[in-house]
Amino acid sequence: MTAPDRPAASGPAASEVVQAPPVTWLYVPGDRPERFDKAVASGADVVIIDLEDAVAPAKKDEARRNAVAYLRAQHGRPARWPRLHVRVNDPATARGRDDLAAVGPFADGVRLPKVESTAVLDAVTGAPAYALLESAAGILAAREIAAHPGVAGVALGEQDLAAELAVTDEQAMNQLRLQVVLAAAAAGLPPVPMSVYPDVKDEAGLADSCRAGRAIGLFGRTAIHPRQIPVIRRAFRPAEEEVARAAEIVAAAEQAERAGVGAVALPDGRFLDVPIVARARRTVALAARLADPPDPAQRPEGPSGRTERPAASPGRAERPAGPPDPAQNHSDPSPDATT
Repeated sequence: MTAPDRPAASGPAASEVVQAPPVTWLYVPGDRPERFDKAVASGADVVIIDLEDAVAPAKKDEARRNAVAYLRAQHGRPARWPRLHVRVNDPATARGRDDLAAVGPFADGVRLPKVESTAVLDAVTGAPAYALLESAAGILAAREIAAHPGVAGVALGEQDLAAELAVTDEQAMNQLRLQVVLAAAAAGLPPVPMSVYPDVKDEAGLADSCRAGRAIGLFGRTAIHPRQIPVIRRAFRPAEEEVARAAEIVAAAEQAERAGVGAVALPDGRFLDVPIVARARRTVALAARLADPPDPAQRPEGPSGRTERPAASPGRAERPAGPPDPAQNHSDPSPDATT
């Protein structure tokens, strides 16, 4: 598998990418090509064309053709458009391998379901791979999977995982999520997005869930409807007090740099180390990026000007336990849904 570049440890380019991890990821069924443009225009940072759970078996070949045609047509698209990912079928199957061969040369990323070991990753070529851990075996192998040189990100497939383990307790699920958070962080991967929230009309519940996920180190979220995008953005936007505190830290660091002073201290005398200053810079940048209304110029992109895989950043999963995952339900939440 072609290995994507790991995040650089320092430098302007690395700093730019670190400050712009995706916050919103929107699924759209591969057998509904009339919704692809709507998904792209939704404001999501990443649009995921789904060839797996959202597509009935009889339509999977058609969905693959739709995805390839759309990805081909987007060649040379504006750099600030959302990244276009494809969730393929199980790469351990012939259909999954055919999916990868077809979309790999054109997608910005491929999402691999049911990854349980690095063996399946060795055979993947083309676009950067995002491994979905959806079983006990996948969780136990999270560290090795995340460290694989071809992996660009990891996430949880919580519905399948919870069913396998018969887990219904949220705190128990948090323990599993934290294992993936740690694996991703140790491997220098981007943040792990939260799973879809199935009730598209429960915006308050979605916001509360996002804040709870952020508190345990998750960052960003996959969505199944465009109406969820602004809710997710607001939920992951730092609070005003947090931004003010971060701005104070950044100002103190910049003043110390101008003065040629190595130690950074706040007016109250507290000294700050490098990780705290780096986190403050990310907080300020994230707040600006998630300000209302969203600024298209703030879409995450790589230093080259084209959309690229973001480097690691604070916070770090996919599909919640609990209600059925809509990605496994072929009915539409509403006439305007993309998935």
